[in-house]
Amino acid sequence: MAERLAAASLLPAVSPSPAPSPSPCPRVSASSFPCCSTTRAGALRLRSRRPSRFPQWVRDAECREELAMAAASDAAQLKSAREDIRELLKTTYCHPIMVRLGWHDSGTYDKNIEEWPQRGGADGSLRFDAELSHGANAGLINALKLIQPIKDKYPGITYADLFQLASATAIEEAGGPKIPMKYGRVDVTAAEQCPPEGRLPDAGPRVPADHLREVFYRMGLDDKDIVALSGAHTLGRSRPDRSGWGKQETKYTKDGPGEPGGQSWTAEWLKFDNSYFKDIKEQRDQDLLVLPTDAALFEDPSFKAYAEKYAEDQEAFFKDYAEAHAKLSDLGAKFDPPEGFSLDDEPAAEEKAADPAPAPPAAAAAPADEKKEPEPTLVPVGAAVASAPVDDNNGAAPQPEPFVAAKYSYGKKELSDTMKQKIRAEYEAIGGTPDKPLQSNYFLNIMLLIGGLAFLTSLLGS
Repeated sequence: MAERLAAASLLPAVSPSPAPSPSPCPRVSASSFPCCSTTRAGALRLRSRRPSRFPQWVRDAECREELAMAAASDAAQLKSAREDIRELLKTTYCHPIMVRLGWHDSGTYDKNIEEWPQRGGADGSLRFDAELSHGANAGLINALKLIQPIKDKYPGITYADLFQLASATAIEEAGGPKIPMKYGRVDVTAAEQCPPEGRLPDAGPRVPADHLREVFYRMGLDDKDIVALSGAHTLGRSRPDRSGWGKQETKYTKDGPGEPGGQSWTAEWLKFDNSYFKDIKEQRDQDLLVLPTDAALFEDPSFKAYAEKYAEDQEAFFKDYAEAHAKLSDLGAKFDPPEGFSLDDEPAAEEKAADPAPAPPAAAAAPADEKKEPEPTLVPVGAAVASAPVDDNNGAAPQPEPFVAAKYSYGKKELSDTMKQKIRAEYEAIGGTPDKPLQSNYFLNIMLLIGGLAFLTSLLGS
């Protein structure tokens, strides 16, 4: 008790009111939650608390969270936390357990219950001893140990957002698709708000396909979502000491990376791709794990249609997986603001298309003392055409170059009218017009031809 009070005293005051006197951590009214019952006399009776098998810092967190007010996350801190998660993934290879952490926090959602947080879902409740001790969450205390220092570093983010951020980032860093995530999930504040045990899927039910539908349909998901989400088993291993499934080690897991051991679904179990569907379909390697719920994907006709598709088309798998993962991460969550917010800096593609193209920058005005016209120089017609900009009309086709005889004079001396007419006549005689630029240097060609003929004549004459 003294440790809990000491931990609570470290919290910043949430109001100018006097600090509370030393007393046990306040509990939310037991009548508000289904885990409580009443005695025959009508008095409330709380569920007895068994001795905790979790570290003291987990138990202290329960006290701290009961005193704290639920709040949405700070976007800047979430972005910084994402970078820390990426570094954590590089050094600990914890991609699989981070995916599982986010899934198990959100996978307790029940669409038939409207009230929050009784409906379960992505609300950060998995951090409490009461939910960590569920059988399906065996081993997730290790994920919480890894992620807790990041939560301590960024107190302005919620556990609910942190768990889902870690899950999506792990998928992306393993080579998977970009998940269209949103954030702003509110945390539950007490252990009594944890969902009841038994809402997560079982690996070996009597009728696997029916069991998968019972669990995922309860969350509002469909057959496509079930098969796509199952594809995340391309990451990770099953350890018999945690789930009761798999081998102690295989040729793919005996040397790690990370802690050795367990049995993986795929040979490259830290790479996110569609190999899970290929390996489950073929079932040729005894060192690769196939659970009853995995095999059901190629046995049930509806599941099989999607599983076959994903085995052949990784792009289709990535697309459907990203949608299903985002949907799962939002289940049951209470957002603040209600619409949530994104961490993506780039606007959506449709927003980019809607924005008008920016106008090209206007040419800088020349200084007053530099407004003199450049001195005209002799430039061949073909060269003048070739050197003209191809796009100086905001994307429109080049405008015809009007004929200006003075462009072909030397220095500043203006040509006589007779010379102008002569040049114009020669210009038009070889196909040019005042409104039609020449496509090649005809003058140069003519001069070369005349020069060649003169040379030949001199040779013949000699």
